[in-house]
Amino acid sequence: MNSVPPAPIDDVSTAPAVTGLGPVLLVEDHPVNQMIALEMLKALGLEVLTADDGAQALERCEATPPRLVLMDLQMPVMDGLQATRRLREMQQQGRLPGFPILALTAHALASDREMALAAGMDDYLTKPIVFETLRRALARWLPDLPAA
Repeated sequence: MNSVPPAPIDDVSTAPAVTGLGPVLLVEDHPVNQMIALEMLKALGLEVLTADDGAQALERCEATPPRLVLMDLQMPVMDGLQATRRLREMQQQGRLPGFPILALTAHALASDREMALAAGMDDYLTKPIVFETLRRALARWLPDLPAA
């Protein structure tokens, strides 16, 4: 794990909530990484659900289809690549609506990016999470995200 802290978050309580849309699903097994990403997403005004592994992600998506998934790659039980393949299968079968899946990983090699995209992920973000990089990526996939 990279121990570089993320950029500070401005006052989280002032971000207007993006309402009327599904939640963002954050799939992250490391408690500290999950907490940091969760706070950043809330600072952007997003409703967020969490899952600790790919199997939980599948359950969460079936129970409440998200508008976007941030998916770690290496996790216990089911990794992010396998979970993404399963989610895409469920979408092709009509069991889930379409939504973007963004890799969120400490693996920064070009081959890791290629594997993530080949598994069906739409974008690739590396850790440590930088608030502005996350905001820009989400703005690409969530056009109704409030401007910073």
